[in-house]
Amino acid sequence: MGSKNKIKATAKNIEGKIQETYGNATGSAKNEAEGKAKQVDAKIKHTTEDVKDETKKAMD
Repeated sequence: MGSKNKIKATAKNIEGKIQETYGNATGSAKNEAEGKAKQVDAKIKHTTEDVKDETKKAMD
């Protein structure tokens, strides 16, 4: 389950980077901001999954 969520978070991070780059290239502050927000969301999801993994290791 954890790896599935990490893959989704990675995909969202990539999507965010692309959208941020697009926004920067076209001068669209909205796209740039939305892209950055997606990257932050992806980072939070990665951290959450890492905590879950470490908790599971500690309990085993």
